[in-house]
Amino acid sequence: MNVEVTPLPGIGTRQDFVTRSGRRIGVITYRDGRMEMIVSKQDDPDSCVASIAMSVEETATLATLLGAPQLVIQLEDQHRDLTGITTRQLPLAPGSRFDGATLGDTALRTRTAVSVVAIVRNGTVHPSPRPDFQLVGGDMLVTVGTAEGLKRAVDVLENG
Repeated sequence: MNVEVTPLPGIGTRQDFVTRSGRRIGVITYRDGRMEMIVSKQDDPDSCVASIAMSVEETATLATLLGAPQLVIQLEDQHRDLTGITTRQLPLAPGSRFDGATLGDTALRTRTAVSVVAIVRNGTVHPSPRPDFQLVGGDMLVTVGTAEGLKRAVDVLENG
């Protein structure tokens, strides 16, 4: 996919791409750090139909929502021919028992035989997290295990 980067003198930069249907989708990053998502009209890629101002936290959340499923799809593709292995993303709720705890504190691997292969936080993927990786509410844990183990992992993360 070709991403165009356009300097906006005195304003910031615009980064966008054209979808298969011809619609332009992009992000304007202002010099003061503000961000704005833009979407063009269907029939005119140079004309904006929507402009959504977003905070840094909102853009990170959107990046997580868009990025985590892609990581899971890639892992599922790699495990497709391995019977009994499932990949799933498990959210860590803000304020949960493990918000602020380490991955090791969850004892997920010991208690459920599920492996955490990555943690997605604010749009950033942290692959192969160590037991001392500190969890934060809103993290998305990308896990691999059996269907039964994943059910137990959900219970552990939700109920401790």
